[in-house]
Amino acid sequence: MDYLMTDEQKMIRELARKIAVEKIKPVAAEFDKTEKFPWEIIKIIAESDLFGLFIPEEYGGMSVGVFNLCLATEELSRACGGIAVCYAASALGTFPIVLFGNDEQKRKYLPDLAKGKKLAAFGITEPEAGSDASGIKTTAKKVDDHYVLNGMKHFITNGGDADTYVVIAMTDKNKGARGASAFILEKGMPGFTFGKKEDKLGIRASSTSELIFTDCKVPKENLLSKEGMGFIVTMKTFDVSRPGVAAQALGIAQGALDVAVKYSRERVQFGKSISSFQGIQWMLADMATSIEAARGLVYSCAREIDAGVKDVAKDSAMAKLFASDVAMKVATDAVQILGGYGYMKDYPAEKYMRDAKITQIYEGTNQVQRNIIALQLIKEMAK
Repeated sequence: MDYLMTDEQKMIRELARKIAVEKIKPVAAEFDKTEKFPWEIIKIIAESDLFGLFIPEEYGGMSVGVFNLCLATEELSRACGGIAVCYAASALGTFPIVLFGNDEQKRKYLPDLAKGKKLAAFGITEPEAGSDASGIKTTAKKVDDHYVLNGMKHFITNGGDADTYVVIAMTDKNKGARGASAFILEKGMPGFTFGKKEDKLGIRASSTSELIFTDCKVPKENLLSKEGMGFIVTMKTFDVSRPGVAAQALGIAQGALDVAVKYSRERVQFGKSISSFQGIQWMLADMATSIEAARGLVYSCAREIDAGVKDVAKDSAMAKLFASDVAMKVATDAVQILGGYGYMKDYPAEKYMRDAKITQIYEGTNQVQRNIIALQLIKEMAK
């Protein structure tokens, strides 16, 4: 479907697709195998100005919004979800600064992020605080002109490779979620180190690591918004970043369908290609229809955000929920269509299935998304 894109949007999509086909696809399997961070690809993406899509012009970006970010993420993910998430996760770490940073903070951090000279990451998840973001244990104590952070974060995408981190810590444990605050940290700050790098099922080209804070001194100027705003910073960030996860899922699903269609045309059984069998045709038709339905939902939500719609929590959760479930179903069906070959690493279908799974988990599991959707529905009906 055309989705009435502007010439600029079509250009962004084609640029990302060109990078995906020419630079990412040929090396996707190798990066998946070695778990090497794709700095070479990140440099190419940076030189193409794709990191500036979601950053205002006055801070070095292109100020074109979430929809264009989704277009780029989808196309990159079509070739490799692991490499694409290195790009998308930097957007996740950048959004809190775009949304809540003061002018001084934006001028300090956004220009380098917009040019891809530095990557960003967002740190909230802890061993005892995953879906329950209000249960974080990392603390931040105000001491003179700085804060002292102690604790740890884990499962942080871009952890160790990013230079700029937005970290959520408790400044007042007695206030529960209202006692959380957000801080901008820089790689190399005394007391800020990195722990275990995770060995993952999928998105293996991206780094997922622990962040460790041991009496880490953070200047008071690095407090985002004000004390007690950490939970709101997190929720508002997820509202605008979840369409990006949905776009990643969308790209993975489309990539898996591409593989399935190509194989079905080439694979001959009983004297003819399996694409001529009604059973296969129906699977392909359902896969394509589900992807297009997800695409419509994701694009619509992204456009709402860019148009300034304030309450997008429900729509954002719906986009992430539906697109990631579609990705997992489509990728699994792609493996099925390839049969025994689909199960082998010599073919890309199994990688799409492994990469798809995480989209149902991070930035809020799909069970949490259903909670958000239901609560918003109930709230709307009460008005």
